[in-house]
Amino acid sequence: MPIFFQHKIDENTRLGVWKIEETEEFFKGNVPQHRDVTHPHKRLQHLAGRFLLQYLFPDFPFELIQIADTRKPFLPDEQYHFSISHCGDYAATIVSRNSRVGIDIEIPTSKVETIMHKFLNREEKQQFYKSRSTTHDSRLTTLLWSAKESVFKWYGDGGVDFREHIHLLKQHEENETIECFFSKTNSDLTIHYRQFEHLVLAWVLN
Repeated sequence: MPIFFQHKIDENTRLGVWKIEETEEFFKGNVPQHRDVTHPHKRLQHLAGRFLLQYLFPDFPFELIQIADTRKPFLPDEQYHFSISHCGDYAATIVSRNSRVGIDIEIPTSKVETIMHKFLNREEKQQFYKSRSTTHDSRLTTLLWSAKESVFKWYGDGGVDFREHIHLLKQHEENETIECFFSKTNSDLTIHYRQFEHLVLAWVLN
């Protein structure tokens, strides 16, 4: 099985990253498709993300998943909290019995540098690029984008301005975390991350 990365955070929370190598028929034989996805690769990503839910927690009732107005998938009875992300040939999922969660996976690309002004404020640029002679660091910038995206998914109610509401404060490379303040809920958050050769993964639980 192409499980790329798996992490048991605690007894109630697990996450995984799946490298998609299977056909659509493999996933359709295991999970239902919850919405119409016309693009073949996006459909594979969609199915792989839902397959991961039961891979992490075999009793996950994915047939009960509903989609909120904000496009966030959820279970009506909140038996599990979960978040799904896709990019390229990868799907990532985090599932928890007792904590709200958010996850994001990205492939680092130089394109992110052209939009960094849209999601990083002046204080963040000074904090995270102060020891670098240039801000042209696509891996770091992708990580910061992924960190904010994981907070956005953790919140789940939309209406978030990435520059205004999500404040990244300090990176701790030794334990792969980023301190964050989310002003919409006055929440101090810890964003966890992993950097692989060609992937960046970030997640939040609270």
